[in-house]
Amino acid sequence: MAYIDYYNILGVSKNASAEDIKKAYRQKARKLHPDLNPNDKEAHKNFQQLNEANEVLSDPEKRAKYDKYGENWKHGEEYEKAQQQYQQQKRQWGGQTFYTEGDFSDADFSDFFHSMFGSGFSQRTSSRSQRKYKGGDFQAELRLSLRQAAHTHQQTLNLDGKNIRITIPAGVADGQKIKLSGYGQPGVNGGPNGDLYITFVVEDDLNFKRLGNDLYTSADVGLYTAVLGGEITVNTLDGQVKMKVKPGTQPESKVRLKGKGFPIYKKDNQFGDLIVTMKVEIPKNLSTKEQELFTELSKLNKR
Repeated sequence: MAYIDYYNILGVSKNASAEDIKKAYRQKARKLHPDLNPNDKEAHKNFQQLNEANEVLSDPEKRAKYDKYGENWKHGEEYEKAQQQYQQQKRQWGGQTFYTEGDFSDADFSDFFHSMFGSGFSQRTSSRSQRKYKGGDFQAELRLSLRQAAHTHQQTLNLDGKNIRITIPAGVADGQKIKLSGYGQPGVNGGPNGDLYITFVVEDDLNFKRLGNDLYTSADVGLYTAVLGGEITVNTLDGQVKMKVKPGTQPESKVRLKGKGFPIYKKDNQFGDLIVTMKVEIPKNLSTKEQELFTELSKLNKR
């Protein structure tokens, strides 16, 4: 009979507290319960091992004995006492066998367990196995364009053969995760359904870069407009707007348009800003007259 590492099965250290063991058992029980893993042929066995490990480590006396003898359990003086206790318990219970909600019986416990501790499932174990377990959670990824993420809209997701229609609030960010309670797997023993977690992937846009709630873009400005001032048309996510250009505007200078950026998540009518970088255009293929004028300007600039 091989030694069984109960600590490893529960995923806790040998110094784990009773609360750590309790927490680890509950978390793993949700994942390994056979009802939540209908297609896993090993689900029954894995869940049985989990219950066996919990039966030992959650009982102070059993745990102390297990820690004391460990891999040398065969040589412990408690071995014979355990066998006597096993026979005595069978007489007290009239040969009854205790079953759990997962169809586990005393026979499902390992030979290692029986040799060390006697009978398998206790009344306490049976009660634990009948607890209500929350169903497993679903994880989904939803890709959006920047323009889609900027507007509240509905989309339909197909999960586990079911169509789920959800409303996506304006302003969701790349990598943001939201939870939809109760849209996961069904619970066990009347427990609540799991949840649905959606992670948003917001794709890059050719014209806008998003940083927080601000948007960054660029706009072409003619040389004469940059020098003399004027007005240009700038693209935003919601269409075009007019923007004034100050005289003497320098290349790569920036103008901030308040409230023309990205909508702030779940805050009605609140937006970031749009930062516009000026791309001053240098004219090409000057006419003879234009060349003369620029030459004259350059002479004036030297005086």
